[in-house]
Amino acid sequence: MIEAILDMAPRWALLHAPALLIMVPLFLAPLLAILPSGRLSWLISIFATVFALFCAMILVGQVQASPVGVVGYDVGNWPVPIGITLRVDALNSMILLLVAAIGVLATIFSWPTVKAEIPERKHPLFYSAFLVCFAGLSGVAITGDAFNLFVFLEISSISTYVLVALGAGRDRRALPAAFNYLIMGTLGASFYIIGVGFLYSATGTLNIAQIAEMLPELAGNRSVEAGFAFIIVGLGLKAAVWPLHQWLPNAYAYSPSFVTMFLSATATKVALYALIRYLFTVFRPEFAFEQATFTYLLMPLGLAAMITCSFQAVFQTDVRRTLAYSSVAQVGYMILGVSVGTVAGVSAGLFHLLNHAMIKGALFMAVAGVVLTFQGTTIRDFAGLGRTAPWTMTGFAIAGLSLIGVPLTAGFQSKLQLGYALFDQGMWWAVVFVVFSSFLAVIYMGRILEAIFFRPPINPRKSRKEAPILLLVPLWILALANIYFGITTELPLGLARDAAAAAFGLEAF
Repeated sequence: MIEAILDMAPRWALLHAPALLIMVPLFLAPLLAILPSGRLSWLISIFATVFALFCAMILVGQVQASPVGVVGYDVGNWPVPIGITLRVDALNSMILLLVAAIGVLATIFSWPTVKAEIPERKHPLFYSAFLVCFAGLSGVAITGDAFNLFVFLEISSISTYVLVALGAGRDRRALPAAFNYLIMGTLGASFYIIGVGFLYSATGTLNIAQIAEMLPELAGNRSVEAGFAFIIVGLGLKAAVWPLHQWLPNAYAYSPSFVTMFLSATATKVALYALIRYLFTVFRPEFAFEQATFTYLLMPLGLAAMITCSFQAVFQTDVRRTLAYSSVAQVGYMILGVSVGTVAGVSAGLFHLLNHAMIKGALFMAVAGVVLTFQGTTIRDFAGLGRTAPWTMTGFAIAGLSLIGVPLTAGFQSKLQLGYALFDQGMWWAVVFVVFSSFLAVIYMGRILEAIFFRPPINPRKSRKEAPILLLVPLWILALANIYFGITTELPLGLARDAAAAAFGLEAF
């Protein structure tokens, strides 16, 4: 399919895909803000995300076809170090493909929920903010400049604060959730830019590739080590690494349903990409301070997130908060894979990143259907919905089983790869943590599924009412993807392995 897109793509798209992927959504965003029609804003948003997906597929194909595995684009034709470069390899082309694909499905699914949860006069502004967020996330993934990564990080974050706050129409708790997110997000961005400042003082450049070339000659430089520490904390906060995750549960629980679904599948994934980029492309695993970070910081935090947040999810009564704490626990799996410090470990973490995006996307889409049709998010509200909304709840169940890691689901395959990577390093004890965390997932997802399929409805007269077709179609695309990629892992695992090899500067598998 990728080869077919390269063959059919016009020359201007092949030449300018890196810039167009960001520019089209970013330039359409202010247009949406002045449109009088929310429906027209929605249709233009679909066009923007579909176009971005087209560009992302072109970039994946170009990276695979490139003899060096890298596609570069000098913005304004100004070369480095004077200008800004966009750089695409197997690592960020995978992230761009993920963000664009989720963006398309999320935008299609959004219209019924936005109509129900956002005042009509704010629909154009809502989709304008969404396109700004989408462009910012794509920019973080594609830029080859450390300072512009900060700029795009803030572009996506500021628009996200607005999107979360717009949930106040349904639940006023969205306002303090957005404020908390703003404070924590600002702290994360501040730590990151301070770290970049330290690196600039040591290297004299902001180009990521040039920084990476210079750092081996600066062994023992205190500015480099301080910059590393600040960047790890800043990006860890953006990625919701435990215990820097406090902004996430409320942001997911009280924001509009569409926002929760999109953020859960993309935002923390893009921040985790940036963390991996710095850990393995800019800095190197052979640096002593990075080895200590893997052993004494990232690995303990990943294990703690898996267990602590899974326990917290067990005791939640609201389904969205249950899934929010579960998201932090799943980030722990990814961090654990990264902390192994090997190509196999990073590829397992990236593989789980891809699968978790599909899992959480489907779960939050199904929850959005329940909010839309039955106006409830507690486990009690879900009682009996397996009878009244069987298509919606079956999609939810498939994604829930994948989250647990049941065989023949995508979640099982990524946990299996993580187990292989851990055993390869003799870390059998860490596999015990993975299994125990999965057991806790059985408990908190089992409570929800038991209410859905084995309890009578709260109101016995509640009529059968499925979610709208615009919601069911993307929900089932993701649900079936969880089954398909649980049986055949060639595409996502291949992307993850190539991405991990690119992060280490190695040839693709």
